[in-house]
Amino acid sequence: MKQCYDTFFRKTSERSLNLLIRLKWIFANSRIFVYMEQDYIKLIFGLKLKQIRTERGLSLFGLSKLSGLSKSYLNEIEKGKKYPKPDKISLLSEHLDIPYDDLVSLKLDKNLAPIGEILQSKLLKEIPLELFGIQENTLIDIISNAPQKVTAFISTIIEIAKNYNFSKESFYLASLRSFQEANHNYFSDLEDSVLAFAKEYQIDLSQRIKTKDLEDILVEEFKYTINNEELETHSELENLRSIYIPKSRTLLITKSIDDAQRAFIYAKELAYNYLKISERLYTFSWIKFDNFDEVLNNFYASYFAGALVIPRLSITEDIKTLFSKKVLNKNDFETLLDRYNASPESIYQRFTNILPKDFKLNNLFFLRFSYEVETKKFHLNKELHLAKHQSPRANESNEHYCQRWISLKVLKAISQSNSEHEFGAQISYYPEDQKSYLVLASATTDPFKTNSFRSISIGIELNTQLERKTNFIKDKSLKPVEVGVTCERCSILNCELRQVEPVIIKTKNKEEKTAQIVAEITEKYSS
Repeated sequence: MKQCYDTFFRKTSERSLNLLIRLKWIFANSRIFVYMEQDYIKLIFGLKLKQIRTERGLSLFGLSKLSGLSKSYLNEIEKGKKYPKPDKISLLSEHLDIPYDDLVSLKLDKNLAPIGEILQSKLLKEIPLELFGIQENTLIDIISNAPQKVTAFISTIIEIAKNYNFSKESFYLASLRSFQEANHNYFSDLEDSVLAFAKEYQIDLSQRIKTKDLEDILVEEFKYTINNEELETHSELENLRSIYIPKSRTLLITKSIDDAQRAFIYAKELAYNYLKISERLYTFSWIKFDNFDEVLNNFYASYFAGALVIPRLSITEDIKTLFSKKVLNKNDFETLLDRYNASPESIYQRFTNILPKDFKLNNLFFLRFSYEVETKKFHLNKELHLAKHQSPRANESNEHYCQRWISLKVLKAISQSNSEHEFGAQISYYPEDQKSYLVLASATTDPFKTNSFRSISIGIELNTQLERKTNFIKDKSLKPVEVGVTCERCSILNCELRQVEPVIIKTKNKEEKTAQIVAEITEKYSS
């Protein structure tokens, strides 16, 4: 049989040969991934055990002494090779002081949730790991040792992606979002660095940050040259706000930005220097990322900048004041915005740092939309979700976003008025998930595009925690609005704002009906 198989391969054309090799690989790997899915429970148990052991400050040797189970046996459990019997699980439960049910549950906390998603994702089924010399155990080891090895893992995935035409930027940004979500988008070391920086350079964080003070530190301490003229001579660079030239330490910055945008750019440059970040991006907004370190460091610098111009203590007190209001209105929110030399987007992003940390409001999302009047199209170009179950994800870029969202309502409002800022708030109810969110949204003009606008919104899950924190949530004028994600996927009947028919819902219903009839026929002729 082998001889016939080899002869057939030798006589096959080169094109057919490549196809057969590919099919052979797919067949072999389909068995591998079935195995992975069957062993998913073992892998998850091993990862959870390792996490709990590490949190307890125990080595494998220490846990072995404590539980009476051999070190080699525990090591194989943690690597997902073995799954202990109930009596062994009881021993581990007792000595690690964790309920038996929690130990065997497949439910993962935020730090392990991304690992579970990767193990079950279609991504791993589509990437030929074996062709690149990656073994399953190696892959699991790389992931489970995050964050120490996370950059190496992501770089490996990116290299694979290059060979299979995946978007490099998509991988980088998705990885960054997972990193933010795993940390509730709060980074105490960066917050501490801002406080240390402010003390060292005598910046009063209780006062509105002055752009001139930041510029002086850049020029005098870090020997920057600020050039406000060069970018204005290049119409092709109209979307760029700044370029940094490291050799001459020159910061080219456009005149068309406002004072808040200039302050943020200065603060980012200060972050790169104060944090001693060398692997960085040199344009704002970014043109391309060459590696994940640049993405991560760009985030660190942006976080530092936001924490500097919007200090934690001040914004926390302002949020408390806002939450104490019996009625939420535009003036109260604009009073908060005016306190800081920062754009509305920076302040909304700062909310995503502060609400989970200081208000214990963890289930929230952030969305940024752009709207071009001529095209009448809404583009979602930035999103962050601090809870895995949230519906307001809209990766369906070719679909029609729900026009009941307050994010889109404020965009329509500002496009039809002469206002510089439109604010709105509503309680959005997602019937499919049976979850509600308090959503705050602001719209402003796009400073770089004519007849274009952008909106920023933050949604906070409506639960007892939020009800205890906010007075205005009881305001009867804040009525719940039933919403979907996109029109194509929305089951709301008689929606006056619907753009297209719910074609995806209809297709799904048709498939389910077909499957039901086939099952009935099968049962009929099986008896």
